[in-house]
Amino acid sequence: MSEHNFIAGAWCGAAGGGSYERRNPARGEDLVGIIPRSGPADVDAACAALEAGWPEWAATPHERRVEILNRAADLIIERVEAYAEDLTREEGKTIGASRMEWKRAAANLRLYAGEAVRMRGETYPSADGLVYSVRAPLGVIAVITPWNFPISLPSRKIGPALATGNAVLFKPSEATPLTGRNFVQVLLDAGVPTDAIALLQGTGAELGHAIVTAPQVKAVTFTGSYAVGAAIHGAAGPGRRLQLEMGGKNACIVMPDADVSRAAAIIAQGAFNLTGQACTATSRAIIVGDNHDAIVARVAEIASTMVAGDGFDPATKIGPVATRAQYDKVRKAIAMARAEGLELALGSDSLPDLTEEQGGFFVTPTIFANVPTSSMLSREEIFGPVLAFHRTASYEEAVALANATDYGLAASIVTNDYATIERFARDIDAGIVKINSATGGVSGAAPFGGIKNSSNQTYREQAGLGVMDFYTTTRTVYLAA
Repeated sequence: MSEHNFIAGAWCGAAGGGSYERRNPARGEDLVGIIPRSGPADVDAACAALEAGWPEWAATPHERRVEILNRAADLIIERVEAYAEDLTREEGKTIGASRMEWKRAAANLRLYAGEAVRMRGETYPSADGLVYSVRAPLGVIAVITPWNFPISLPSRKIGPALATGNAVLFKPSEATPLTGRNFVQVLLDAGVPTDAIALLQGTGAELGHAIVTAPQVKAVTFTGSYAVGAAIHGAAGPGRRLQLEMGGKNACIVMPDADVSRAAAIIAQGAFNLTGQACTATSRAIIVGDNHDAIVARVAEIASTMVAGDGFDPATKIGPVATRAQYDKVRKAIAMARAEGLELALGSDSLPDLTEEQGGFFVTPTIFANVPTSSMLSREEIFGPVLAFHRTASYEEAVALANATDYGLAASIVTNDYATIERFARDIDAGIVKINSATGGVSGAAPFGGIKNSSNQTYREQAGLGVMDFYTTTRTVYLAA
């Protein structure tokens, strides 16, 4: 069995000896690896080792931690081709997208290396001596990440955690074990101490509760579904810091003054880039006025040229859906939409039933037109290349429909009217507001996060004022004269 866990300074299997197979979602005959199926005993061992070892890392000078993170970024660039190939094999995205994601991870590490030296405290007036504050690390941070961005997301959580002197317990998705292993290896090779990081492979069902409730874990940063985020919130209990970024049901509103071709290109990019497997992907297009049919036709024309296939094929624009479970979820959503009698503008009525060994979890872009607000396509996150079009008569109706969801991650509008743009930025219930661009795609130098059920809204991820606050606590020091 491959040794894909890293606990107490050593690569190892699961304590109980369990394992699972991970196969290429594009080609099921390609066995990616035999991966440890870790359990609570592995959590206990990892947490004990991190608790004992992290004080030395916390005491490491900022300059040394910065040097190590920058070295890790350099190593990523040197190894990007091999690491990108592993990512495409296990997750399915195109090799170009995998290269870009690893390069984004390197940029993230450099960003947080810079943030580490900018942290500062304050001094306060006092008649009795000097009073000042400093930022201090929390201890052990649990990092739980999904499969859709298996290196971009971990790098923007583990980067600031290490930069601020914390130890990291990293639990990647069971669908992307190689990328998780590669990231830990590159950090170790750059100089991160072996007792400052641990890697646990396995399923959330078998590991999640033990990680979240471990007494050594002072904070949990999670990106994934709302159901899992809510379970983490319920299990964590008081006194444990949480950063939860969850799902989205993102809408793109198109106003009557928008250019049809431009609007269609924005919608197609937002809906079908990365096979629609992004929390910021466009799943609803809300058309104000009379351009619904023209925009549907143009988006269908664009999407019909997007070839679905193996991520290593240069002709491929859309890789497979990453897992059998997700493939089945998309299949079910399409079947339910057809059962509702919805108008299929592009795509297949049904998808074949495939096994992990068969692979080939391909879903071509699927578009439904004239979708009523009562449809499940208007409410439920599908996380695949499925797009619902809605007709509305006014801006007010469009915004009300866009806001009529439990989620509030991203939203966009296509218009040339500046008054409407300013109004939209005030009216829309979303943490990310895009103007004349797709809902997907964000700057690494800006805050990331949603509202409502998309986030617990305590600490924003990625960048901006206060980004390092989640990973540190304030100590106020009273120095008597």
